[in-house]
Amino acid sequence: MIYNLGNRVVNNYLVSLGEEDGYVLIDTGYAESYGAFRKRLKKRGVSPKEIKYVFLTHAHDDHDGFLNEVLAITDAKVILHRKAIDGLLKGQNSFEGGCSSRLAWLFCQILALFGKGEHKYPPLKEEYFNRLVTIGSEEFQSLSLPFEVIETPGHTADHISMLKDGILFCGDATMNNFPSIKRTIIWIENLEQYKQSWEKMIVLNPQMIYPAHGKPFSTNDLRKYRPYLDNIKLYKLG
Repeated sequence: MIYNLGNRVVNNYLVSLGEEDGYVLIDTGYAESYGAFRKRLKKRGVSPKEIKYVFLTHAHDDHDGFLNEVLAITDAKVILHRKAIDGLLKGQNSFEGGCSSRLAWLFCQILALFGKGEHKYPPLKEEYFNRLVTIGSEEFQSLSLPFEVIETPGHTADHISMLKDGILFCGDATMNNFPSIKRTIIWIENLEQYKQSWEKMIVLNPQMIYPAHGKPFSTNDLRKYRPYLDNIKLYKLG
């Protein structure tokens, strides 16, 4: 069972781990979206304590904005890449890389005009440091998680995706709404890594791909649009 506790602009997927095993929450959206998240959680009849894990695809303002609030009302552990920790402590996106198209660059300029250009978010509170579980660690290995973690860097160096029951929850490894072009995310830190992550996802061949932004789509879309990545030029901000 999959619930979207966000919206198609920023999806926050709540995925059932089994009738007795609770849920995993994938990312936590912008900080100001916490109230809407709580309302949607209540509407679905899910108690916060049923959330056993938060799967953090990467440390960006639209993915960990209300992480502190979720950890305050749950006992959840956070599954993340070790490279995400610096971002969580700083509370700001990295500006390494650039926009993947002129349209994406223009969109970023508009965000800046509306006060979103600094991409800041609340840093992780020290009291929750012991809830972080980095992939590959001994604690991670001991959890016997009912899903697979796939490293999908490129958008960011710390980016990971979750594969469960044939569905790939890919965060920002792809995108399926404005201003994306051909399923490409609008910001890329490392273009070569991004291409490799697409190729990895194509080989995995999940039944469906659930992006953080926009509607789910078929892996066939990645096959169709993969050549487009070879023509991308990154546009720097500033």
